[in-house]
Amino acid sequence: MSVDIDAAHHRRGLLITGLGGLALSFDIPLIRSADGEVWSLLALRSLCTFAVALIAWVVLNKFLGRKIALVPGKAGLLAGLFYGLGSFTFLLSVFNTATANVVFVVAFTSMFAAILSWVFLKERPSNATLVTMAVMVFGVGLIVQDGLKSGSFFGDAMAVCSALLLACAITVSRASGKDMGLVPLATAIFPAIIGYLLSPAEGLAIVHPGWIMFDGLIMIPLAFFCLATGPRYLSAPEVGMFYLLETILAPLWIWIVFLEVPTSQTLTGGAVLILALVGHSVWQMRKKSAVDASNEFPFTG
Repeated sequence: MSVDIDAAHHRRGLLITGLGGLALSFDIPLIRSADGEVWSLLALRSLCTFAVALIAWVVLNKFLGRKIALVPGKAGLLAGLFYGLGSFTFLLSVFNTATANVVFVVAFTSMFAAILSWVFLKERPSNATLVTMAVMVFGVGLIVQDGLKSGSFFGDAMAVCSALLLACAITVSRASGKDMGLVPLATAIFPAIIGYLLSPAEGLAIVHPGWIMFDGLIMIPLAFFCLATGPRYLSAPEVGMFYLLETILAPLWIWIVFLEVPTSQTLTGGAVLILALVGHSVWQMRKKSAVDASNEFPFTG
């Protein structure tokens, strides 16, 4: 009976986390579809996400009886600052380099997080993680080198900054041990303010605002909620693999809709990143399964 329950929980986790990864993969295509000025898009997208955070906070606290803070203390504010700056650099990267470059480089977030945890939390990565990091540095190097050749180095650099800032936010959240579920949504007010201050004086310049509103109100909150819920049902390596859906699918959507084809060097670097991450995640899952089996049958062998 317990095996059936565990299997049902695992299937639920796969469904929820898969939905989150799928929703996240539409972020860049929706930004591009809105066809607007970068600061205007940043302002409207972030303001919509902040509105969802307020609604979720009211529902959770007033109607469901869960006492959860929008921004829990100084740690929450610091993590939120990193999330906000990450949104800022992410939009700059989208407008200054190819979509494939953005999502492939941002996939390096998990390795940045491992380095920061090692430095600040004294959590030394396993040897397998260190090898994976070395391989991924090579893959990112290929993409950034291609950016230098094509004149999109600034966009690639902003993508690297986005990955680093997101890793900083994850590290702060892990160190604090507090519930940071609403922080990425609530602190979207920071990039919203920056976007409005830098947007054109005559008003927001967005040709199709419906697309960016749909992104900020539905897709981004849905992605964050599902991917944050996944660890309740799945192991961390399994959840991490679903983040790769954006890395794999976003360039495909852009290719289908906008006919933007990545260069061969970018595809090579992206393939190196994806294979390294998938290999690392599969290795971790097999290791976890072996540990679980040994705990279940401690006297076997």
